Amino acid sequence: MDFDMLGLQPRLVAKLAEQGITEPTPIQKKAIPHAMNGRDVMGLAQTGTGKTAAFGLPMIHALMSLGVAPAPKSVNGLILAPTRELANQIAENLRAYTQGTHLKVNIVVGGASINPQINRLHRGTDLLVATPGRLIDLLEQKAVRLDQTRFLVLDEADQMLDMGFIHALRRIAPLLPKDRQTMLFSATMPKLMAELAANYLTDPIRVEAAPPGKPADKVRQGLIFVEQSAKAELLIEKLDAHRNELALVFARTKHGAEKLMKTLDRAGFAVGSIHGNKSQGQRDRALAAFKAGELRVLVATDVAARGLDIPDVRHVYNFDLPNVPENYVHRIGRTARAGRDGSAVTFCAPAEMSELRAIEKTMGRPIPVLAGTSWAPERAGASDRMDKGPRRGPGGNPAKAAKPSRKRRPRNRTRERQAA
Repeated sequence: MDFDMLGLQPRLVAKLAEQGITEPTPIQKKAIPHAMNGRDVMGLAQTGTGKTAAFGLPMIHALMSLGVAPAPKSVNGLILAPTRELANQIAENLRAYTQGTHLKVNIVVGGASINPQINRLHRGTDLLVATPGRLIDLLEQKAVRLDQTRFLVLDEADQMLDMGFIHALRRIAPLLPKDRQTMLFSATMPKLMAELAANYLTDPIRVEAAPPGKPADKVRQGLIFVEQSAKAELLIEKLDAHRNELALVFARTKHGAEKLMKTLDRAGFAVGSIHGNKSQGQRDRALAAFKAGELRVLVATDVAARGLDIPDVRHVYNFDLPNVPENYVHRIGRTARAGRDGSAVTFCAPAEMSELRAIEKTMGRPIPVLAGTSWAPERAGASDRMDKGPRRGPGGNPAKAAKPSRKRRPRNRTRERQAA
């Protein structure tokens, strides 16, 4: 099957062919026909499988057929995304699909000046990609109206739930027409997703291209049991083995990401960082330098776990395990993209055993152990200051003694929402 068999406009199919996109992915084959028939769609597929085109192409097809310019401040199609990076990636793809057409694609996200966004919205928008917080700011300033919006897309809806955006959605959804078409796409299906679908979708068709929580097949996964205090030295050793290849390193907190970036910089790596404390300009510049190869290592929090489509990323390191097990799948999905191979190595300290068990339960299988031995029950979940002596891995090398660690602060979801 190719795109013209899906019924898309020949002009749109030709535009895809110019970009080398000729054969739909499984999620696109399953979702596009239903979306073009006007059905509400709930799509499940692992990261990197083409979900943006699955919801974007039917909307573009419909708006090209309509041929009517949007009224001032109005929006024909609204796509909500949980993070700035994902919103930027979606907008970039939609602009590529609509190049040469009359359709206008706009993006509004936090961390950027609001006045230019207000000016662009005044002329009307065919497809608007937005993070919920900034969209609410614009709605409160009466810079945008949603009463003529024909399409609503919730992308990475599971992350929206985790970041607390359900409250923003409850404020935004009533402003849209009831007879709109709504599409929800996600890589995982937590229990709350059914409630979300029931409240905002009408008789949706569920399409699924891969089991929720399943990582990309070409990602070589590995697990190393290591003391928290020894992680930085181990990471430097691993990165030093492939200095000319792009590597993405995930840390749990904004402070931890920045501290690790400075450690790697002192070790001589071309490294940058992105996290919620960075302005949008700083994040955009770091990503651009990473894509161009000017930076070889990028340290990030989970703001980069979704929405980064950089085919040249060969290595992902989980310096810290994520609190949300589904984010592990999204993190390692940043490599092995566009049919390429990639590796994902995870460091696990004693205090992270519960996170590891949750990740392996979500995937339905264990992560292969590369080095070290699983932490004993009396160590699991305990801080490093309770160390009772080194544990030896297959090579006989003892893990380094740990330094006293501070108790982690609980997650602040309000700050997470503001950072997005």
